[in-house]
Amino acid sequence: MAPMNHLIHDSLFDSAQRTPAAEALTYGETRCSYAQLAAQARAVAAMLLRAGLAPGARVAVYMEKRIENVAAMFGAAAAGCVFVPVNPLLKPEQVAYILADCNVRLLATTPERLAQLADVLPGCPDLQTVLLTDGAGASAFAALPVLAWPAPADTDAAAAPHRRIDTDVAAILYTSGSTGQPKGVVLSHRNMVAGAQSVASYLDLRADDRLLAVLPFSFDYGLSQLTTAFLRGASVVLMNYLFPKDIVTMVARERITGLAAVPPLWIALARLAWPADCTLRFITNSGGAMPVPTVQALREALPATQIFLMYGLTEAFRSTYLPPDEVARRPDSIGRAIPNAEILVVRPDGTLCDADEPGELVHRGALVALGYWNDPARTAQRFRPAPGQEPGLPLPELAVWSGDTVRRDADGFLYFIGRSDDMIKVSGYRVSPTEIESVLYATGLVAEAAAFGIDHPQLGQAIAVIAVPVDETTDAAALLAECKRRLPAYMVPARVDLRSAPLPRNPNGKIDRNLLRLTLQSNLAS
Repeated sequence: MAPMNHLIHDSLFDSAQRTPAAEALTYGETRCSYAQLAAQARAVAAMLLRAGLAPGARVAVYMEKRIENVAAMFGAAAAGCVFVPVNPLLKPEQVAYILADCNVRLLATTPERLAQLADVLPGCPDLQTVLLTDGAGASAFAALPVLAWPAPADTDAAAAPHRRIDTDVAAILYTSGSTGQPKGVVLSHRNMVAGAQSVASYLDLRADDRLLAVLPFSFDYGLSQLTTAFLRGASVVLMNYLFPKDIVTMVARERITGLAAVPPLWIALARLAWPADCTLRFITNSGGAMPVPTVQALREALPATQIFLMYGLTEAFRSTYLPPDEVARRPDSIGRAIPNAEILVVRPDGTLCDADEPGELVHRGALVALGYWNDPARTAQRFRPAPGQEPGLPLPELAVWSGDTVRRDADGFLYFIGRSDDMIKVSGYRVSPTEIESVLYATGLVAEAAAFGIDHPQLGQAIAVIAVPVDETTDAAALLAECKRRLPAYMVPARVDLRSAPLPRNPNGKIDRNLLRLTLQSNLAS
């Protein structure tokens, strides 16, 4: 039985003490034991302390999945700092926004990525130091002190880590918001440890499991591959995703027993031929509802594999799961509350919905995050008192009001209906329409623009844009090319339509995205 850890890095160090020779990470041809990974994390922690980082200082990690990425995150936590994993698909301007918004003090990255950021880092006034995975290319950016990656033995016994407790901040994960720039979800050590314990328990994760990490660590679902594995002393194989067929190959080569993915990837994987002796013990889905035909195809392709259908949101990590023995009977359900969480279905007035009555999903419990970094207004909108509390409670418990509409059947199983805001959910990412529109306007090619989600059979939703060009010589292809240049792949519109007349407005004078979406959806269906 794994010990009860209170801080998120405790799991790594406890597993290193318990099974030092066990394999913690695999990256390419490199095999890293728990003892080796713990030594690397401690070396990073010692370097951060020597660099003078204060308790709670933010450390951004901007690199592809690799062993240094993991060592940087857990090393930052071990030093008493806060790690901020940055999606490696983001463009320099988006990275700079995150660094500036959460006042990052140190950036851990690669020489290649540092060179890409050289023009935008001057806009990050709190950034004091850069830590590179190797010393090559350090001279390419001389505006800040550049530290070379520490050797595993490069620790300082006199540099005691800052004292932290479970309610202190451990990480900030950035997720797109429906009203503009991404927002940083603030997670405590308690949030992350409770989440890892809950998920590891219902997955029955074991020390002999081997998990394939294909999702980015900036995604809470991807990060949980590490936190749950380290809790149980399991092994994680790092993979920077290429093509679905490469995942099948990697599962076979590395004898993978657990695989987590989002619906678009599962749709592609369900079409492939899986070996009859596939080692997968379980697979999990989150980041959107998996289509029922895909569930059925996976059950046929992987008859010996357990399928866990889950629902989660970054603000509370994971909310529900459907046990594998219910998948055949309820393939369209997102299940029931995970251990140590309560999920309520609530009317607008805060009262609980009846069976099969649609309402807002509200999550309460130890996994509820601490709010949005530096954003009290949006925090107050999403984190509100939990329904049904005793009126005499002087400090009400806060819950996450998800903005998602669900229903609960008579047996207590939940079913996702839709979102109540303008958020676009594509390929497991939550994408802000306002953020896309800002990029469109920045091109100088459009006078008006609206971005929204439309139904898509593989992606769940696809991004559509309707715009009025500044110049009649501008065509959709030119605008799409600019989007590809300025946006990460998952945010590039799948459809761009141009109009000559002004876009419709709602009574408040804002462009009516919903009307445009309904009109386009109707035209596509006819």
